[in-house]
Parts: sequence; C-alpha cells; structure tokens
Amino acid sequence: MSTPSLHDAVQALAGETIHLRRDLHRYPETAFEEHRTSDLVATRLAALGLQVRRNLGKTGVVGLLDSGRPGRTVLVRADMDALPIQEERDTPYRSTINGKMHACGHDGHTAILLTTAKIFAQSPESLSGKILFLFQPAEEVGNGAAAMLSDGALAGITVDAVLGLHLTTELPVGTVAARPGAALAATDMFTIQVVGRGGHAARPQETVDPLLMAAHIITMVQSLVAREVDPVDTAVLSITSIHGGTTFNIIPEQVTMQGTLRTFQPATRTMLQERLGTIVRGTAQTLRGEAALTWQEGTPAVVNDPEMTERFLRVAREVVGPQRVLTPPPITAGDDMALWLQQAPGCYFFVGARNEAKGIDKPHHHPQFDIDEQALPLGVELLCQGIHDFLRS
Repeated sequence: MSTPSLHDAVQALAGETIHLRRDLHRYPETAFEEHRTSDLVATRLAALGLQVRRNLGKTGVVGLLDSGRPGRTVLVRADMDALPIQEERDTPYRSTINGKMHACGHDGHTAILLTTAKIFAQSPESLSGKILFLFQPAEEVGNGAAAMLSDGALAGITVDAVLGLHLTTELPVGTVAARPGAALAATDMFTIQVVGRGGHAARPQETVDPLLMAAHIITMVQSLVAREVDPVDTAVLSITSIHGGTTFNIIPEQVTMQGTLRTFQPATRTMLQERLGTIVRGTAQTLRGEAALTWQEGTPAVVNDPEMTERFLRVAREVVGPQRVLTPPPITAGDDMALWLQQAPGCYFFVGARNEAKGIDKPHHHPQFDIDEQALPLGVELLCQGIHDFLRS
C-alpha cells in the first residue's frame, strides 16, 4: 500500500475512529475491570478475521493477523484502562461512570489500534509476516503487561519488533516525538515503618519519638540524588505520605511513610535502593529507634532500541514533516510498555494531542483532561507506516 493510499484509507476511517474513542470514553473501566472494553475489542478483531485470544492477564486481548507469507512478526500494543477520577469536563462524550474517566488517553490508544487492525485486515496483500495486535489492561497500576505475559500472551510467538504509542497533551496536535534509549523511568514504590516508644508529649525524655526519626529520615533522603547520583544521570526520590499520631499530647509509637523512586539506569536503581535502606535503618538507630524499609518493585525503564527508533523517526518525518518530529528529554513517569520492549527491539513514541484554542491543555490524570481528536487519525497513520517499515528486515 503506497503512502498516499494509506493516508486516504486512514482519513476514510477517521470518523469511525473518533466515534469509537468517544464510545470508550463514555464507559471507562479501571485496571483489570475492562470487561466491556475487552468484549468490544475481541468482537471487532474477530469480525476482521484475526485469530483472537481473550482473558489474558484477566482482561487482555490479542489478535494475530497472519499474512500467510514468511516474514517478521511485529507486536503493537495499546493499553485500555481508565483512572479512578471524577470527570469535570462537560462534553457530549463525557464519562457515564461515576468516579471513573479516561484521563490518560487510553481510550484513544485502543481506538487507534483497532482502526490500524482494520486497515491491515482489509489489505492483506500489503503484508508479509505477522502482526500481533495486543490490547493490555492495567497499565495505570503497572501490572497489566506482566499479567498478560504470565498468562502466555506470547506463547508460541517469536516477536521481531515492537511498536506502541501514547497520546500526550504535553505536545501540540500534529507533532510526533520519540527518544532512543531510556525514554521513561523505572518506577518503584516503598514503605518505611518507623518504630519508637510512645508516651506523654510533656515528658519526651521518657519516649523514643518516631516523628523525630521520620523528620531526620526525610531530610537525609533528600541528599541521595543531590550527592550520590552522577549529575549526567538523573533520578527522583520522593517521600509522598507520612502518617503518625492521633492527638496533640501523645507521642506515638510509630510512623509510616511512603514514597517513590524513579530511575533510568539499572545500576542507579540498585544503588539508591541500597542506600535508602542504609539511611533509614541507620538514622532510626542513631535516635534509639528502629525502622524497616519494604519495596514494591514496579516496571523497569522504557528503553527504545536506537536503530528501531531512528527507523520510526524517518517514517514520522515522511508523515508529518521534519519540523514536526521531536526528540524529547527522558520522562520520569513510568509505563509497563517496558516489558514488551524487553521482548524485541522497538520504539514507543508520543503523538501530540494538545490544542489550547479548544481548551485541551490539561495534564494527564487531571479531571478535565481531554485530547484533540485530530490526533487519532494521525496516530493510525503513524502506526500503519511504522508497522510496514518494521515488517521489513
């Protein structure tokens, strides 16, 4: 399929893509609860003649398009889950589910990938090899990709290349961005339990104050990135929650803190995990108390293969023009797209969806988040062209 005819095919389906996105937006489903969404996805893929497997990682769906001709296999991923946020933006397609909304663009990702599947299914003569269309649950909680892999989403399939996109209101509509190497951070969560000896606030000498220990730990933690991470590397270490005590005249027995660590390099990740443990335990001991650190390991960094990313960037320049293709700095948010990119070399790219003239300028996870829907057909065209390129050896 030539570039002009592909563009025409995408535009012919633009209205359908937008309608589909709006339908998904009206009925948001949060992590591992994407039952209506996965039903819709599976039904549409089956109607296109794809080999469909369901209930992978609870609600994940894969559709395999096999050209019947030898060639490479390209995996293309979209996430499906919404967020537990009450939508505030008043649109004809606003969420009908109280306390839930698509505040990150996953409704758009799902609509884009379904349209992409339709275009390829209608033109199998343009293919050699296979395309695995993968619809993933639970990206927002970081467990969806791992759950699908654990359920055998890639059983019997050898993937040669991986492609995925994310709509973003950080960039204006009509622009595209991709970064070779580490593009999004590894995400880890931790809990610190500080234990002292409680008592009357008027007689602190009889207590071991866990609030004092917590305060010193917070102060010490802030030195880790500033003084122990290479300045040409980067990391974020934030304590975001602290709970302890019940009233004004009681020193409590314990304090609980939570936080997050974001890193791009595995060695930096390991070093900061170890050093945080040393500081937590050592500070508490110095102040006559105890502290325990527990980790909830998240996703690794999203690492784009340099060669595959440059291939995609060449495609993007042909689609939107060189001046609209950007190389962004690393982003300290995380995404379990990282696990799919560990299966084969690939590229995770961003499609601008910001339009200030339409009031579409809110950040992701905001109750007034929305996307300029003109980004949807552009996302389809970029995916289609990228898949064509990645299918070539």
